[in-house]
This record gives sequence, structure tokens and C-alpha cells, in this order.
Amino acid sequence: MRSLFILFIGLSIAACGGNSESTTEDTSSTTTQPAESKSSTSADKYTLTPFKESQQFSDASIELVSFKDGDWKFKVSGSTYELGVQTSDVDAKGCANSAKGQHIHLIDGAEPYAAKYVSEFHHDINDGKRSVLAFLSRSYHESIKTNAAYTAQTIRIQDGKVRGMEPIINPMLFYSRPKGVYSGDDTKRVMLDYYMINTDAGEWVKADINGQIFVLKEWQPYYIEGLPDGNNTIKLSLMDTNGELVRANNNPVSRTFKLNPDPQ
Repeated sequence: MRSLFILFIGLSIAACGGNSESTTEDTSSTTTQPAESKSSTSADKYTLTPFKESQQFSDASIELVSFKDGDWKFKVSGSTYELGVQTSDVDAKGCANSAKGQHIHLIDGAEPYAAKYVSEFHHDINDGKRSVLAFLSRSYHESIKTNAAYTAQTIRIQDGKVRGMEPIINPMLFYSRPKGVYSGDDTKRVMLDYYMINTDAGEWVKADINGQIFVLKEWQPYYIEGLPDGNNTIKLSLMDTNGELVRANNNPVSRTFKLNPDPQ
């Protein structure tokens, strides 16, 4: 697993406007030390801290069986993983959790993911050449980062009909969390999680959190702390070993979400 090295590149904090969005995994080698962040101008505003090891689902798998006219059918397998149940270590995580349990994150390119708690469902995809990822998630939205726990397809849609489909074979980055609106205690620690595919050549992620830049060379989830109330924006960029932006669809990708500590 690529070693963790978080380097603060620059700090340029600006207020983030706009409306909020409404809408794997082997962490056994992760460090529990806070992410390193260096500033040449002023004190950092946000910190990233790696998750501790989560419940493992080493044999969890997902396969796309069929997709036609917006009707999806997946095969989900695994001796311990089950859709719709709570992940056993949820109480230790201290971050936003789905009351509906474990689920599939279905991501259409740069769009916010759709959470699916069953393996067969209806979900329309817009016309065009679409990069679609589906992966298995814990109940607290942390992805399972193994080769068997995701499926990624390039799907060509015309007039709502599938005209072609093939596996994605090139490096690509998909944004997952944070998303939507966080309320109450969920605003204190917000999980950053994303999905990388076909990145065996040393690709890494640059994370821009409200203007504060982090280099993420360890693929794992992180706690973000210190975020302000209201709208926040994160931009993720997939970079190559030379520090250049990878030429891929939806790269970079960004999301605006909202923290509302005192919901009315």
C-alpha cells in the first residue's frame, strides 16, 4: 500500500458559496498519526487524520449482472457482508452513519453518488458516454477498497437505451464523501473518502479543502476536522508520479456540502 505523506502545498482560504448538494479496502497498514501539513504563510485551518482500521470484508464482492432501461441488477456476495445491516464497528467511528445500513454507492461520473440498499433497483443514467462506478460501502459510508468490491463500466446511453458497455481500464478517480448536509454532532468530524481504480502506477490524489491543499499518497479514508459552519467545497485531483494531472474523465472533481451544527 502506498505510504502516507500529507504535504501542505499552499494556503489560500476563501469563503465558499453556492448551494449545497442534496441529493477499497485494506486499512490494516494505516497510521493513526495526524496527517502532516506544512504552511509557508499561516497556521493550517483543517486537519486530516487517517481512520483506524475498520471491519474488514475480505471476501465481499459485487458484480453487475444486467442494466437495461434504468433497471440495475447486481450480485453481492461475501460471508460477512450484507446489504441493509449496520457495520459492527459503527459506534467507534464517530462520523455520519446511515440508519438503513450497508449499501452500494452508485456513481455516475462527477455526479453525487446514489445510495442503494438492495441489489436490484431502478436508477436512470443520462444520455452520453458515462463512466459509472458501483462499490460496496459500510453503513458509515466508508468504501471497501478491494478489487472484488467494485465494478466500473463505460456505458453509452442514447435515448435512454444502452448502446454499448465495457469495463473501464484506465486510471480514474471518483468522489464519494463528504456529500449533502451534516447536522449536529456529525459536523465535528467529517469523513473524506474517494475511490481510485486502475492506479497501480503510483498515482496519488491532491485534495483542495476550501483552498487548503493536501497530498494524499495513501488510499484510505480520513477525518476532516476544523471545517466551518455553512458551505464547504472539496476538489480532488488524480495526479501521476510526475505531479501532473492524469488525463481522465471528470478529473478534477469537486463537491460542495454543508455543515449545520444547530438544525432548526
